Amino acid sequence: MFTEASNFVNGVDTSMAVIIGISLFFLIGITAVMIYFVIRYSKKRNPIATNIEGDHRLEIIWTAIPTILVLIMFYYGWAGFKPMREVPDDAMIVKAHAQMWAWSFEYENGKRSENLIVPINKAVKLDLVSHDVIHSLYVPAFRIKEDVVPGKNNFMWFIAQKLGDYDILCAEYCGLQHSYMLSKLIVKEESDYNEWFAKELGISKDHPGLAILKQNACISCHSTDGSRIVGPSFKDLWGRQEIVIRNGEEVEITVDRDYMRTSLNNPNADLVKGYAPGLMISYEKTVSDEQLDQIIEYIKTLK
Repeated sequence: MFTEASNFVNGVDTSMAVIIGISLFFLIGITAVMIYFVIRYSKKRNPIATNIEGDHRLEIIWTAIPTILVLIMFYYGWAGFKPMREVPDDAMIVKAHAQMWAWSFEYENGKRSENLIVPINKAVKLDLVSHDVIHSLYVPAFRIKEDVVPGKNNFMWFIAQKLGDYDILCAEYCGLQHSYMLSKLIVKEESDYNEWFAKELGISKDHPGLAILKQNACISCHSTDGSRIVGPSFKDLWGRQEIVIRNGEEVEITVDRDYMRTSLNNPNADLVKGYAPGLMISYEKTVSDEQLDQIIEYIKTLK
Protein backbone atom coordinates (compact mmCIF):
# COMPACT_ATOMS: atom_id res chain seq x y z
CA MET A 1 0.00 0.00 0.00
CA PHE A 2 1.30 3.46 -0.95
CA THR A 3 2.31 5.56 2.06
CA GLU A 4 1.78 9.33 1.96
CA ALA A 5 4.61 11.61 3.05
CA SER A 6 2.63 13.01 5.99
CA ASN A 7 -0.60 12.48 7.87
CA PHE A 8 -2.23 15.53 6.22
CA VAL A 9 -1.76 14.59 2.57
CA ASN A 10 -5.01 12.63 2.14
CA GLY A 11 -7.20 15.27 3.78
CA VAL A 12 -5.74 18.17 1.80
CA ASP A 13 -5.75 16.27 -1.51
CA THR A 14 -9.36 15.13 -1.01
CA SER A 15 -10.47 18.70 -0.26
CA MET A 16 -8.63 19.95 -3.33
CA ALA A 17 -10.14 17.26 -5.56
CA VAL A 18 -13.68 18.04 -4.36
CA ILE A 19 -13.26 21.81 -4.91
CA ILE A 20 -11.69 21.35 -8.36
CA GLY A 21 -14.37 18.82 -9.31
CA ILE A 22 -17.22 21.16 -8.35
CA SER A 23 -15.50 24.09 -10.08
CA LEU A 24 -15.07 22.07 -13.30
CA PHE A 25 -18.72 20.98 -13.11
CA PHE A 26 -19.85 24.60 -13.02
CA LEU A 27 -17.33 25.71 -15.64
CA ILE A 28 -18.46 23.08 -18.14
CA GLY A 29 -22.15 23.38 -17.25
CA ILE A 30 -22.34 27.18 -17.39
CA THR A 31 -20.27 27.33 -20.58
CA ALA A 32 -22.55 24.76 -22.25
CA VAL A 33 -25.70 26.66 -21.21
CA MET A 34 -24.22 29.95 -22.46
CA ILE A 35 -23.42 28.42 -25.86
CA TYR A 36 -26.93 26.96 -26.06
CA PHE A 37 -28.55 30.32 -25.24
CA VAL A 38 -26.35 32.17 -27.75
CA ILE A 39 -27.51 29.80 -30.52
CA ARG A 40 -31.09 29.21 -29.39
CA TYR A 41 -31.94 32.86 -28.71
CA SER A 42 -29.83 34.56 -31.39
CA LYS A 43 -31.29 37.50 -33.31
CA LYS A 44 -31.54 35.30 -36.40
CA ARG A 45 -33.84 32.86 -34.61
CA ASN A 46 -35.68 35.51 -32.58
CA PRO A 47 -35.84 38.75 -34.57
CA ILE A 48 -38.39 40.16 -32.14
CA ALA A 49 -37.43 40.13 -28.48
CA THR A 50 -39.92 38.45 -26.17
CA ASN A 51 -40.34 38.77 -22.43
CA ILE A 52 -40.01 35.51 -20.49
CA GLU A 53 -41.77 35.25 -17.14
CA GLY A 54 -39.75 34.13 -14.12
CA ASP A 55 -40.11 30.70 -12.57
CA HIS A 56 -40.01 30.52 -8.77
CA ARG A 57 -39.17 26.83 -8.81
CA LEU A 58 -36.16 27.46 -11.05
CA GLU A 59 -34.98 30.30 -8.79
CA ILE A 60 -35.19 28.04 -5.74
CA ILE A 61 -33.26 25.29 -7.54
CA TRP A 62 -30.40 27.51 -8.71
CA THR A 63 -30.14 28.99 -5.22
CA ALA A 64 -30.35 25.72 -3.30
CA ILE A 65 -27.95 23.64 -5.40
CA PRO A 66 -24.99 26.10 -5.26
CA THR A 67 -25.60 26.56 -1.51
CA ILE A 68 -25.41 22.81 -0.97
CA LEU A 69 -22.27 22.54 -3.09
CA VAL A 70 -20.57 25.41 -1.22
CA LEU A 71 -21.41 23.70 2.09
CA ILE A 72 -19.89 20.47 0.76
CA MET A 73 -16.68 22.34 -0.14
CA PHE A 74 -16.66 23.96 3.30
CA TYR A 75 -17.07 20.57 5.00
CA TYR A 76 -14.11 19.00 3.20
CA GLY A 77 -11.99 22.12 3.74
CA TRP A 78 -12.80 22.21 7.45
CA ALA A 79 -12.27 18.44 7.79
CA GLY A 80 -8.78 18.87 6.32
CA PHE A 81 -7.91 22.01 8.33
CA LYS A 82 -9.24 21.14 11.82
CA PRO A 83 -6.72 18.33 12.58
CA MET A 84 -3.87 20.71 11.68
CA ARG A 85 -4.65 22.76 14.81
CA GLU A 86 -5.01 19.79 17.18
CA VAL A 87 -1.50 18.93 18.33
CA PRO A 88 -1.03 15.57 20.11
CA ASP A 89 0.13 15.83 23.72
CA ASP A 90 3.20 13.67 23.04
CA ALA A 91 4.48 15.74 20.10
CA MET A 92 8.17 16.62 20.15
CA ILE A 93 8.74 20.38 19.96
CA VAL A 94 11.14 22.11 17.59
CA LYS A 95 11.51 25.87 17.30
CA ALA A 96 11.64 27.01 13.66
CA HIS A 97 13.57 30.27 13.22
CA ALA A 98 12.98 32.37 10.11
CA GLN A 99 15.04 35.35 9.04
CA MET A 100 16.19 36.88 5.77
CA TRP A 101 16.98 34.55 4.07
CA ALA A 102 17.37 31.23 5.84
CA TRP A 103 15.64 28.72 8.09
CA SER A 104 17.17 27.16 11.20
CA PHE A 105 15.69 24.67 13.63
CA GLU A 106 16.31 24.51 17.39
CA TYR A 107 15.67 21.32 19.35
CA GLU A 108 14.75 20.74 22.97
CA ASN A 109 18.37 19.96 23.93
CA GLY A 110 19.56 23.30 22.48
CA LYS A 111 20.90 21.75 19.30
CA ARG A 112 20.39 23.84 16.16
CA SER A 113 20.61 22.85 12.50
CA GLU A 114 20.03 24.30 9.05
CA ASN A 115 17.77 21.37 8.09
CA LEU A 116 14.75 20.04 9.97
CA ILE A 117 15.55 16.47 11.01
CA VAL A 118 12.72 14.36 12.47
CA PRO A 119 11.99 10.70 13.27
CA ILE A 120 9.46 8.78 11.21
CA ASN A 121 5.95 8.23 12.60
CA LYS A 122 6.43 10.76 15.41
CA ALA A 123 4.28 13.86 15.93
CA VAL A 124 6.39 17.01 15.58
CA LYS A 125 5.23 20.50 16.59
CA LEU A 126 7.02 23.50 15.13
CA ASP A 127 6.91 26.74 17.12
CA LEU A 128 7.31 29.42 14.45
CA VAL A 129 9.51 32.44 15.16
CA SER A 130 10.39 35.29 12.78
CA HIS A 131 13.31 37.58 13.58
CA ASP A 132 12.51 40.21 10.97
CA VAL A 133 9.63 40.15 8.45
CA ILE A 134 6.73 37.85 7.55
CA HIS A 135 7.79 34.46 6.18
CA SER A 136 5.78 31.32 5.46
CA LEU A 137 7.07 27.81 6.14
CA TYR A 138 5.90 25.51 3.35
CA VAL A 139 6.58 21.79 2.86
CA PRO A 140 4.82 20.90 -0.43
CA ALA A 141 5.17 17.12 -0.07
CA PHE A 142 3.57 17.27 3.40
CA ARG A 143 0.77 19.67 2.31
CA ILE A 144 1.53 22.00 5.21
CA LYS A 145 2.08 25.77 5.15
CA GLU A 146 1.89 28.35 7.92
CA ASP A 147 2.80 32.04 8.17
CA VAL A 148 5.71 33.03 10.41
CA VAL A 149 4.88 36.51 11.69
CA PRO A 150 7.21 38.65 13.86
CA GLY A 151 5.80 39.16 17.36
CA LYS A 152 3.06 36.53 16.90
CA ASN A 153 2.98 33.04 18.39
CA ASN A 154 2.10 30.50 15.72
CA PHE A 155 2.67 26.80 15.18
CA MET A 156 2.22 23.86 12.86
CA TRP A 157 2.52 20.12 13.35
CA PHE A 158 2.77 16.92 11.33
CA ILE A 159 3.68 13.25 11.39
CA ALA A 160 6.27 12.21 8.81
CA GLN A 161 5.20 8.84 7.41
CA LYS A 162 7.84 8.21 4.76
CA LEU A 163 11.65 8.27 4.91
CA GLY A 164 13.45 10.75 2.69
CA ASP A 165 14.42 14.37 2.09
CA TYR A 166 11.74 16.97 1.38
CA ASP A 167 11.99 20.61 0.31
CA ILE A 168 11.20 23.43 2.73
CA LEU A 169 10.34 26.71 1.03
CA CYS A 170 9.29 30.20 2.04
CA ALA A 171 5.87 30.91 0.52
CA GLU A 172 5.70 34.60 1.50
CA TYR A 173 7.77 37.17 -0.41
CA CYS A 174 10.28 38.39 2.15
CA GLY A 175 12.77 40.46 0.21
CA LEU A 176 15.56 40.35 -2.33
CA GLN A 177 16.67 36.72 -1.87
CA HIS A 178 13.29 35.22 -1.02
CA SER A 179 13.71 32.48 -3.65
CA TYR A 180 16.97 31.35 -2.01
CA MET A 181 15.31 30.70 1.36
CA LEU A 182 15.48 26.92 1.03
CA SER A 183 16.02 24.09 3.46
CA LYS A 184 15.34 20.37 3.83
CA LEU A 185 13.06 18.27 6.01
CA ILE A 186 14.92 15.00 6.55
CA VAL A 187 12.97 12.01 7.87
CA LYS A 188 15.05 9.33 9.62
CA GLU A 189 14.39 6.05 11.34
CA GLU A 190 13.90 6.66 15.06
CA SER A 191 17.17 4.95 15.99
CA ASP A 192 19.10 7.06 13.46
CA TYR A 193 17.39 10.20 14.69
CA ASN A 194 18.18 9.43 18.33
CA GLU A 195 21.84 8.87 17.42
CA TRP A 196 21.95 12.22 15.56
CA PHE A 197 20.11 14.00 18.39
CA ALA A 198 22.49 12.72 21.06
CA LYS A 199 25.75 13.82 19.46
CA GLU A 200 27.21 17.21 18.65
CA LEU A 201 26.12 18.97 15.50
CA GLY A 202 28.46 17.89 12.74
CA ILE A 203 30.39 20.95 11.62
CA SER A 204 33.78 19.31 11.14
CA LYS A 205 33.98 20.36 7.48
CA ASP A 206 33.51 24.04 8.34
CA HIS A 207 35.61 26.50 10.26
CA PRO A 208 33.82 27.13 13.63
CA GLY A 209 33.35 30.77 12.67
CA LEU A 210 31.74 29.82 9.35
CA ALA A 211 29.43 27.40 11.15
CA ILE A 212 28.23 30.26 13.39
CA LEU A 213 27.71 32.52 10.36
CA LYS A 214 25.66 29.80 8.65
CA GLN A 215 23.66 29.09 11.79
CA ASN A 216 22.64 32.73 12.04
CA ALA A 217 21.97 33.15 8.29
CA CYS A 218 24.74 35.78 8.01
CA ILE A 219 25.99 34.48 4.66
CA SER A 220 22.54 35.02 3.17
CA CYS A 221 23.34 38.75 3.17
CA HIS A 222 27.17 38.85 3.32
CA SER A 223 29.12 36.90 0.72
CA THR A 224 32.49 35.26 1.34
CA ASP A 225 33.82 35.72 -2.22
CA GLY A 226 33.68 39.50 -2.61
CA SER A 227 30.33 39.64 -4.45
CA ARG A 228 27.79 42.20 -3.31
CA ILE A 229 24.47 41.01 -1.87
CA VAL A 230 22.55 43.22 0.57
CA GLY A 231 25.46 43.71 2.97
CA PRO A 232 29.23 44.15 2.62
CA SER A 233 31.19 41.03 1.71
CA PHE A 234 33.26 39.28 4.40
CA LYS A 235 36.15 38.87 1.96
CA ASP A 236 39.04 41.20 2.85
CA LEU A 237 36.84 42.71 5.56
CA TRP A 238 39.20 42.53 8.54
CA GLY A 239 41.24 45.71 8.88
CA ARG A 240 39.53 47.37 5.91
CA GLN A 241 38.84 51.11 5.87
CA GLU A 242 35.11 51.81 5.46
CA ILE A 243 32.99 54.93 5.19
CA VAL A 244 30.00 54.57 7.52
CA ILE A 245 26.99 56.72 8.27
CA ARG A 246 26.97 57.61 11.96
CA ASN A 247 24.27 59.97 13.26
CA GLY A 248 23.70 61.20 9.72
CA GLU A 249 27.37 61.99 9.05
CA GLU A 250 30.04 60.15 7.07
CA VAL A 251 32.83 58.73 9.22
CA GLU A 252 35.85 56.65 8.19
CA ILE A 253 36.45 53.62 10.43
CA THR A 254 38.69 50.56 10.51
CA VAL A 255 36.98 47.18 10.71
CA ASP A 256 38.13 45.76 14.05
CA ARG A 257 36.60 43.81 16.92
CA ASP A 258 34.85 46.84 18.45
CA TYR A 259 33.28 47.75 15.12
CA MET A 260 32.05 44.19 14.56
CA ARG A 261 30.57 43.99 18.06
CA THR A 262 28.77 47.31 17.47
CA SER A 263 27.49 46.05 14.12
CA LEU A 264 26.12 42.89 15.73
CA ASN A 265 24.47 44.70 18.65
CA ASN A 266 23.20 47.77 16.79
CA PRO A 267 23.44 47.23 13.01
CA ASN A 268 22.25 50.73 12.10
CA ALA A 269 24.67 52.62 14.38
CA ASP A 270 27.54 52.56 11.85
CA LEU A 271 25.93 51.74 8.53
CA VAL A 272 28.35 51.19 5.66
CA LYS A 273 27.80 53.84 3.00
CA GLY A 274 25.79 52.59 0.02
CA TYR A 275 23.79 49.96 1.91
CA ALA A 276 20.14 50.19 2.97
CA PRO A 277 19.30 50.53 6.69
CA GLY A 278 16.91 48.33 8.64
CA LEU A 279 17.66 45.00 6.94
CA MET A 280 19.82 43.48 9.68
CA ILE A 281 18.49 42.49 13.09
CA SER A 282 20.41 42.77 16.37
CA TYR A 283 22.43 39.73 17.43
CA GLU A 284 23.23 41.09 20.88
CA LYS A 285 21.58 38.15 22.64
CA THR A 286 22.49 35.59 19.97
CA VAL A 287 26.23 35.85 19.32
CA SER A 288 28.50 35.64 22.38
CA ASP A 289 31.97 37.18 22.70
CA GLU A 290 33.53 33.75 22.26
CA GLN A 291 31.54 33.19 19.06
CA LEU A 292 32.48 36.65 17.81
CA ASP A 293 36.15 35.73 18.24
CA GLN A 294 35.57 32.58 16.16
CA ILE A 295 33.84 34.63 13.46
CA ILE A 296 36.74 37.10 13.39
CA GLU A 297 39.28 34.28 13.07
CA TYR A 298 37.32 32.93 10.09
CA ILE A 299 37.00 36.35 8.42
CA LYS A 300 40.76 36.84 8.76
CA THR A 301 41.20 33.79 6.47
CA LEU A 302 39.13 35.37 3.68
CA LYS A 303 41.97 37.08 1.88
